[in-house]
Amino acid sequence: MSNITRYDPFSRLARFDPFWDMDEVFDKFMMRPVFREGLEIEPQIKMDVKESNGDYKIKAEIPGVKKDDIHVSIDGNRVSISAEVKKEKEEKEGEKVIRCERSYGMASRTFSLGEDVDQGKVQAKYTDGVLELTLPKKPGSSRKEIPVS
Repeated sequence: MSNITRYDPFSRLARFDPFWDMDEVFDKFMMRPVFREGLEIEPQIKMDVKESNGDYKIKAEIPGVKKDDIHVSIDGNRVSISAEVKKEKEEKEGEKVIRCERSYGMASRTFSLGEDVDQGKVQAKYTDGVLELTLPKKPGSSRKEIPVS
């Protein structure tokens, strides 16, 4: 006998997911929220974090930004990446803007790593809209697990 389950389109609304995107829900139902049409979309920094050979490797997508407008700060194991995204205004006579998805403003991400970072050996490279960070772990800052009694 086969198992039949009922599809509940609102099941995602019932659970809390911090990475959930409201636009994704509306896209699934083939409709767009009316209240968002006139608003600007905030710039976002998407990134991957990997750990290998005593280093943390980070790749952050920050397209359309000059490297002088990117700021990285490290405090112990806390890393902050921010960038100023600028939008060029280009209007021609006789043209009407129908939809504009490019944005401007400040984009930032702050996160904590498992161990402190050796700030003196950090390497940063920005190529083709991707910021690559190599963050070596600080020697002697080993993590100690404490048993709970």
